[in-house]
Amino acid sequence: MGDVARDVMEVISSKTPGERQEFALSDKLQDIGIESIDALEMIFDLEERFGIQIPYNANDAAQRFATVGDVVKAIEGLVEQRT
Repeated sequence: MGDVARDVMEVISSKTPGERQEFALSDKLQDIGIESIDALEMIFDLEERFGIQIPYNANDAAQRFATVGDVVKAIEGLVEQRT
């Protein structure tokens, strides 16, 4: 797992209820306790951490960012575009 993926998972973990936990890329955000307000905070944290702008629409976020892997893939793509 690359540095971006590890950092993304760290941010996701900070938004889950309870203790920080490890995730699989296939884990659904909803199943690990990420609700809409948590997802929005997660987006802000990811933008700040990576110095990127994430095109985020709350109406389609559940489909676009359904799993941990979806978030990792999106952030890796945006970080790659930045360089």
